[in-house]
Amino acid sequence: MTQQVGRPGGWIDRYFHVTRRGSTLGRELVAGLTTFGAMAYIMIVNPAIMALAGLGRHDMIMTTIAAAVCGSLLMALTANLPIALAPAMSSNLVFAQIVVAQMGIAPAVAFTMVLIGGTAFVALSLTHWRQRIVLGFPAPVRNGIHCAIGAFIAHIGMISGGLAVKGGQGFSFGSLHDPAVLLCLAGVVLAAALQMLRVPASMLVSIVVLTVAGCFVPTPGGGTVTRLPSTWLEWPHYPTGMLLSFDFHGFLSHIGVVLPVTLYFFLGDFFDATGTMMAITRRAGLTVEDGQPVLGRAAFAADGAASVIGSVLGTSTVSAYLESLVGVEAGGRTGLVGVTVAVLFLLSSFLWPIITAVPAVATAPVLILVGLGMLSDMGRMDLSDSGGLLAPLLMILVTVMTGNFMVSLALGLLLYTALAIAGRRWADLTPILLFLDVVFVIYLVLATNMGDA
Repeated sequence: MTQQVGRPGGWIDRYFHVTRRGSTLGRELVAGLTTFGAMAYIMIVNPAIMALAGLGRHDMIMTTIAAAVCGSLLMALTANLPIALAPAMSSNLVFAQIVVAQMGIAPAVAFTMVLIGGTAFVALSLTHWRQRIVLGFPAPVRNGIHCAIGAFIAHIGMISGGLAVKGGQGFSFGSLHDPAVLLCLAGVVLAAALQMLRVPASMLVSIVVLTVAGCFVPTPGGGTVTRLPSTWLEWPHYPTGMLLSFDFHGFLSHIGVVLPVTLYFFLGDFFDATGTMMAITRRAGLTVEDGQPVLGRAAFAADGAASVIGSVLGTSTVSAYLESLVGVEAGGRTGLVGVTVAVLFLLSSFLWPIITAVPAVATAPVLILVGLGMLSDMGRMDLSDSGGLLAPLLMILVTVMTGNFMVSLALGLLLYTALAIAGRRWADLTPILLFLDVVFVIYLVLATNMGDA
């Protein structure tokens, strides 16, 4: 009798350790479907953000899907963990809005920065330096980075949804006479309510509802907020011009300015991946297998390699998604979850015409809620330690008021260092912190001379 691949003892069971981890093939498939539903919004949101860098929205849909497929399969097949990957919601905004739009760096140079950051991640994943970096980087500054990026993402969401409008005194609230503004406000409430009620795929559901509602909401210039395409399904075609679009000469000629951002791409992915993968594996009860840590070199190398592959394909940093937790809650314990997610992303590539029709008003509430979720890290700050509190708060303030994340990061690092010296906390002055201080001082000098700060 032919051996069933899904039964205990089958090759799929043996490869992914399904039975050993107390799961079943059906449970893994359901967990993969649940994880996909929770993170599918990235197919819509990431292209909208990358369009800020002047990149084609259709091209970015295809590269986003390709990166999610490759990253999730890489994690599944090499590390056997129920963790899905896709372009990160923090790095994509830094790539598009800060590096390209604000700093004037060409997208090809920015892709080179992502490539170098991902390569450094892979290299360090194979050494013992990984743990030293985690211990040597100040937690307050790390929290400040996360919160500042969250504030920036919410800021962009407010603008793209028409809730914040530029005026003579900075920003003012959008006109409540505008139906699109009212639709966006309703979307924020809807997405927040769905999230609170733990509705599966709440972000995706809110985007779909607002897109459909936009078909009936008029715009001042005539027409409606949502403009449906002539066809909903079409054979996908990959933008081959995005492959290997690197500019090493441009990177080297702007090394003083781009190096700090390259370090951010590396450190941001490094710490996000570390925190995310630790949370997911602990929730799944996966810590040690065969005497070895489940979250070992293979997992970190897979995350770093995914960013390298993402840059080759033509998108921003690819990283582990915290939404994988919903798949773990559904019973996922193995890499079959990632394989399922990858297959579903691949099938979704046939829907690219309808994805391009999603209006900014539909994605803005997601950006706002994702940003606010990242701001929740403020709760981890030690309110009794002014030295560990002032630096991240300054980073958030500078980011919100100026929209310049790199300056906020530089000022946060330098303030933390100054307060550590003033308080004689010599143990806090780690080599990594002092190295970053030097790099960002150089960045501030060069950026000021270029007129970017």
